Amino acid sequence: MRLNCSPTAKGFREKRSDHTKFSMGLTTLIRRYGTFLGFLLIIAFFWSQRPETFMTARNWLNITQQVSILCVVAFTMTLVMVGGDFDLSVGSMASLSGILAAVLWQQGVELSASLAAAVGIGLLGGLFNGLLVAYAGLSAFVATLGTLTLFSGMALFISDGKTIFGRAIPAAVGVFSRGGWALTDALTLPNLTLIALLTFLVIDVVLRRTVYGRVLYAVGGNREASLLAGVPVARLRLWAFVINGAGAAIAGLMLVSRLSSANPTQGDGLMLNAIASVFVGMTMSEEGEPNLCGTLTGVLILGVLSNGLTQLRVDTYVQQILTGLIIIGAVLFSRLSQRHS
Repeated sequence: MRLNCSPTAKGFREKRSDHTKFSMGLTTLIRRYGTFLGFLLIIAFFWSQRPETFMTARNWLNITQQVSILCVVAFTMTLVMVGGDFDLSVGSMASLSGILAAVLWQQGVELSASLAAAVGIGLLGGLFNGLLVAYAGLSAFVATLGTLTLFSGMALFISDGKTIFGRAIPAAVGVFSRGGWALTDALTLPNLTLIALLTFLVIDVVLRRTVYGRVLYAVGGNREASLLAGVPVARLRLWAFVINGAGAAIAGLMLVSRLSSANPTQGDGLMLNAIASVFVGMTMSEEGEPNLCGTLTGVLILGVLSNGLTQLRVDTYVQQILTGLIIIGAVLFSRLSQRHS
């Protein structure tokens, strides 16, 4: 006697198909919004621990000022990473630009000329990195690791390894970081935050509204195919490094303004956090690509973690451990997203 099991088998296959669709939908949802949901959970945790201080407007304006310098570096770093490269020298470049301006002020050079020289050294440093990577054919890791040491040594050399502070720093420099755009009688949007917002808008226009930005994404996606299509790959990569050098220089000057002092190593920590922010942002892209809104989210995650842990009086070493774990998790998540795509 032959049993007819086809209706049962068909129903099993339908249930299995529904389960597969649900799993795929859940995976897509986590891949697209998991990082942002994690960000909201972090906010909710600190809010529950410090309800009186954490979610106040004053504290959030403080967070924007705290992350503004990192924002500038991370936004321009996004441009480099869109093209398939990265830059390990941004921290030492920020230190070099800041200390150069301070040394010039100490020697009596006018404020505007010193600022121009600091940004100029950033442009030259970015140009040098771009020539090494895009035209000399060195890997971005090797080239920028070398220039990291080079720029750091130059910063120590021109300052004689000393911190410059006090009257050597023009009063207007320190006043700038404490000023801002008044929102209400009690709240002010800091000038450093305004610079970060302006940088975001400029890089966003470059990446989304210009031919350069769209083609740079193509270069980062498939460099060989771009070359075969006649795209000037080397020139595009070079300009990304130049813009990144300018961003590092501006960040170095912002750091001097905020601290009212200049140290030949004070910008060294920016590189790690900038790359971490971009990698965190890449998890918010379905293709695992660098994107500016994702980078902003990455910066805010690091800023909120730092601010919240400080309010909870957690040691700074613990914050470094968490930053390292975030980097590892973001890179793994990005790789998995790329494989799935």
